[in-house]
Amino acid sequence: MGFTIGGMREIRSGTRRRGRSYRSSECTAVAEYTGLWGWDVVRGARAVGGACSCGRRACPAPGAHPLDFAPGIPAGATLDEATRAWRELPGAAVMLAVGRAFDVIEVAEPAGRRALARLERMGLPLGPVTATPDGRAQFFVAPGAAAELSALLYRLGWDDPGSLDLRGLGPGTFLTAPPSDRGGLGPVRWLRPPALDAAKPPQARLLLGTLAYVAHRSRA
Repeated sequence: MGFTIGGMREIRSGTRRRGRSYRSSECTAVAEYTGLWGWDVVRGARAVGGACSCGRRACPAPGAHPLDFAPGIPAGATLDEATRAWRELPGAAVMLAVGRAFDVIEVAEPAGRRALARLERMGLPLGPVTATPDGRAQFFVAPGAAAELSALLYRLGWDDPGSLDLRGLGPGTFLTAPPSDRGGLGPVRWLRPPALDAAKPPQARLLLGTLAYVAHRSRA
Protein backbone atom coordinates (compact mmCIF):
# COMPACT_ATOMS: atom_id res chain seq x y z
CA MET A 1 0.00 0.00 0.00
CA GLY A 2 1.31 3.47 -0.89
CA PHE A 3 1.01 6.88 0.62
CA THR A 4 -2.51 8.06 1.35
CA ILE A 5 -3.64 10.94 -0.83
CA GLY A 6 -4.05 13.17 2.19
CA GLY A 7 -0.72 12.11 3.62
CA MET A 8 1.02 12.71 0.30
CA ARG A 9 -0.48 16.19 0.04
CA GLU A 10 0.66 17.09 3.55
CA ILE A 11 4.16 15.78 2.96
CA ARG A 12 4.48 17.68 -0.32
CA SER A 13 3.21 20.92 1.17
CA GLY A 14 5.56 20.49 4.13
CA THR A 15 8.43 19.87 1.76
CA ARG A 16 7.62 23.05 -0.17
CA ARG A 17 7.52 25.04 3.05
CA ARG A 18 10.95 23.81 4.03
CA GLY A 19 12.25 24.65 0.58
CA ARG A 20 14.79 23.32 -1.85
CA SER A 21 17.58 23.11 0.73
CA TYR A 22 15.65 20.47 2.70
CA ARG A 23 15.24 18.25 -0.37
CA SER A 24 18.87 18.76 -1.34
CA SER A 25 20.11 17.86 2.14
CA GLU A 26 18.31 14.52 2.11
CA CYS A 27 19.44 13.64 -1.42
CA THR A 28 23.01 14.65 -0.62
CA ALA A 29 22.90 12.54 2.55
CA VAL A 30 21.64 9.52 0.61
CA ALA A 31 24.38 9.91 -1.99
CA GLU A 32 26.98 10.06 0.79
CA TYR A 33 25.52 7.01 2.53
CA THR A 34 25.45 4.91 -0.62
CA GLY A 35 28.42 6.27 -2.55
CA LEU A 36 30.90 7.20 0.18
CA TRP A 37 30.10 4.79 2.99
CA GLY A 38 28.69 1.84 1.04
CA TRP A 39 25.38 1.65 2.92
CA ASP A 40 22.06 0.49 1.49
CA VAL A 41 19.27 3.07 1.84
CA VAL A 42 15.50 2.60 1.77
CA ARG A 43 12.73 5.16 1.67
CA GLY A 44 10.66 5.29 4.83
CA ALA A 45 7.24 6.44 5.96
CA ARG A 46 6.56 9.71 7.76
CA ALA A 47 4.20 10.48 10.59
CA VAL A 48 1.66 12.96 9.22
CA GLY A 49 -0.92 14.49 11.53
CA GLY A 50 -0.51 11.64 14.01
CA ALA A 51 -1.01 8.97 11.33
CA CYS A 52 1.47 7.05 9.22
CA SER A 53 1.90 8.03 5.59
CA CYS A 54 1.88 4.32 4.63
CA GLY A 55 -1.92 4.48 4.80
CA ARG A 56 -2.49 1.68 7.33
CA ARG A 57 -5.00 2.77 9.97
CA ALA A 58 -3.39 0.62 12.66
CA CYS A 59 0.26 0.97 11.65
CA PRO A 60 2.38 -0.49 14.47
CA ALA A 61 5.26 1.97 13.90
CA PRO A 62 3.90 5.23 12.43
CA GLY A 63 6.61 7.12 10.60
CA ALA A 64 9.30 4.64 11.60
CA HIS A 65 9.39 1.87 9.00
CA PRO A 66 10.34 1.36 5.33
CA LEU A 67 7.78 1.78 2.59
CA ASP A 68 7.26 -1.75 1.31
CA PHE A 69 6.36 -0.63 -2.19
CA ALA A 70 9.48 1.55 -2.68
CA PRO A 71 12.58 -0.20 -4.07
CA GLY A 72 15.77 0.19 -2.08
CA ILE A 73 18.66 2.41 -3.13
CA PRO A 74 21.76 0.20 -3.13
CA ALA A 75 25.27 1.03 -2.07
CA GLY A 76 27.03 2.88 -4.88
CA ALA A 77 24.04 4.99 -5.95
CA THR A 78 24.89 8.51 -7.14
CA LEU A 79 23.43 11.89 -6.22
CA ASP A 80 21.40 11.88 -9.46
CA GLU A 81 19.96 8.46 -8.62
CA ALA A 82 19.11 9.57 -5.08
CA THR A 83 17.44 12.73 -6.38
CA ARG A 84 15.33 10.76 -8.84
CA ALA A 85 14.24 8.39 -6.07
CA TRP A 86 13.15 11.24 -3.80
CA ARG A 87 11.28 12.97 -6.61
CA GLU A 88 9.16 9.82 -6.87
CA LEU A 89 8.28 10.01 -3.14
CA PRO A 90 8.92 13.56 -1.94
CA GLY A 91 9.14 13.73 1.83
CA ALA A 92 10.07 10.08 2.35
CA ALA A 93 12.34 9.41 5.32
CA VAL A 94 15.92 8.25 4.81
CA MET A 95 16.41 4.82 6.37
CA LEU A 96 19.48 2.58 6.49
CA ALA A 97 19.35 -1.18 6.09
CA VAL A 98 21.17 -2.87 8.98
CA GLY A 99 23.09 -6.14 8.75
CA ARG A 100 25.20 -5.94 5.59
CA ALA A 101 27.71 -3.13 6.14
CA PHE A 102 27.12 -2.75 9.86
CA ASP A 103 25.11 -3.88 12.89
CA VAL A 104 24.05 -1.57 15.72
CA ILE A 105 24.26 -1.65 19.50
CA GLU A 106 21.60 0.59 20.99
CA VAL A 107 21.51 2.02 24.51
CA ALA A 108 19.74 4.87 26.33
CA GLU A 109 21.10 8.18 25.04
CA PRO A 110 22.45 9.51 28.38
CA ALA A 111 24.44 6.30 28.90
CA GLY A 112 25.49 6.34 25.25
CA ARG A 113 26.85 9.88 25.52
CA ARG A 114 28.86 9.02 28.61
CA ALA A 115 30.19 5.84 27.02
CA LEU A 116 31.11 7.71 23.84
CA ALA A 117 33.11 10.30 25.78
CA ARG A 118 34.90 7.54 27.72
CA LEU A 119 35.67 5.56 24.54
CA GLU A 120 37.06 8.66 22.83
CA ARG A 121 39.32 9.38 25.81
CA MET A 122 40.56 5.78 25.69
CA GLY A 123 41.40 6.17 22.00
CA LEU A 124 39.43 3.09 20.98
CA PRO A 125 38.28 2.72 17.36
CA LEU A 126 34.78 4.07 16.86
CA GLY A 127 32.26 4.16 14.08
CA PRO A 128 29.27 6.45 13.62
CA VAL A 129 26.83 7.02 16.48
CA THR A 130 23.32 8.45 16.16
CA ALA A 131 20.87 9.86 18.69
CA THR A 132 17.17 9.26 18.10
CA PRO A 133 14.39 11.63 19.18
CA ASP A 134 13.01 8.97 21.53
CA GLY A 135 16.22 8.97 23.58
CA ARG A 136 18.37 6.16 22.21
CA ALA A 137 22.03 6.16 21.13
CA GLN A 138 22.94 3.81 18.30
CA PHE A 139 26.57 2.66 17.87
CA PHE A 140 27.50 1.29 14.44
CA VAL A 141 29.62 -1.87 14.77
CA ALA A 142 30.81 -4.66 12.51
CA PRO A 143 28.16 -7.01 11.07
CA GLY A 144 27.29 -10.05 13.18
CA ALA A 145 27.31 -8.23 16.53
CA ALA A 146 23.56 -8.41 17.08
CA ALA A 147 23.48 -12.21 16.89
CA GLU A 148 26.50 -12.51 19.21
CA LEU A 149 25.54 -9.82 21.73
CA SER A 150 24.44 -12.13 24.57
CA ALA A 151 27.49 -14.38 24.15
CA LEU A 152 29.86 -11.40 24.02
CA LEU A 153 28.39 -9.95 27.20
CA TYR A 154 28.62 -13.32 28.95
CA ARG A 155 32.30 -13.63 28.08
CA LEU A 156 32.86 -10.15 29.51
CA GLY A 157 31.11 -11.15 32.74
CA TRP A 158 27.89 -9.23 32.24
CA ASP A 159 24.24 -10.23 32.41
CA ASP A 160 21.90 -10.48 29.46
CA PRO A 161 21.42 -7.39 27.26
CA GLY A 162 17.91 -6.68 28.57
CA SER A 163 19.10 -6.14 32.12
CA LEU A 164 21.58 -3.55 30.85
CA ASP A 165 19.15 -1.88 28.45
CA LEU A 166 21.42 -2.84 25.54
CA ARG A 167 19.88 -3.96 22.28
CA GLY A 168 21.51 -5.42 19.20
CA LEU A 169 20.08 -4.56 15.79
CA GLY A 170 21.00 -6.80 12.88
CA PRO A 171 19.67 -8.03 9.52
CA GLY A 172 16.04 -7.19 8.86
CA THR A 173 16.04 -3.94 10.85
CA PHE A 174 16.18 -0.38 9.58
CA LEU A 175 17.41 2.87 11.15
CA THR A 176 16.04 6.30 10.43
CA ALA A 177 19.12 8.31 9.47
CA PRO A 178 19.95 12.01 9.73
CA PRO A 179 18.50 14.38 8.69
CA SER A 180 15.13 12.59 8.68
CA ASP A 181 12.37 12.75 11.28
CA ARG A 182 11.43 9.55 13.12
CA GLY A 183 7.86 8.88 14.15
CA GLY A 184 6.92 12.56 14.15
CA LEU A 185 9.11 13.08 17.24
CA GLY A 186 11.91 15.03 15.59
CA PRO A 187 15.06 14.44 13.57
CA VAL A 188 17.71 11.81 14.16
CA ARG A 189 21.10 13.45 14.87
CA TRP A 190 24.72 12.38 14.65
CA LEU A 191 26.56 12.14 17.96
CA ARG A 192 29.56 10.99 15.95
CA PRO A 193 29.20 11.33 12.16
CA PRO A 194 30.82 8.90 9.72
CA ALA A 195 34.41 9.77 8.87
CA LEU A 196 36.93 8.61 6.31
CA ASP A 197 39.43 7.58 8.99
CA ALA A 198 36.80 5.31 10.57
CA ALA A 199 34.89 4.10 7.54
CA LYS A 200 34.99 0.46 8.67
CA PRO A 201 32.86 -0.09 11.80
CA PRO A 202 34.73 -1.54 14.79
CA GLN A 203 34.26 -4.98 16.26
CA ALA A 204 31.60 -4.85 18.98
CA ARG A 205 33.88 -6.49 21.56
CA LEU A 206 36.09 -3.38 21.55
CA LEU A 207 33.22 -1.17 22.74
CA LEU A 208 30.98 -3.54 24.61
CA GLY A 209 32.80 -3.60 27.94
CA THR A 210 32.56 0.19 28.26
CA LEU A 211 28.98 0.29 27.01
CA ALA A 212 27.94 -2.40 29.47
CA TYR A 213 29.73 -0.73 32.39
CA VAL A 214 28.21 2.69 31.76
CA ALA A 215 24.75 1.22 31.10
CA HIS A 216 24.98 -0.74 34.38
CA ARG A 217 26.02 2.35 36.34
CA SER A 218 23.18 4.34 34.75
CA ARG A 219 20.58 1.78 35.81
CA ALA A 220 22.00 1.21 39.31
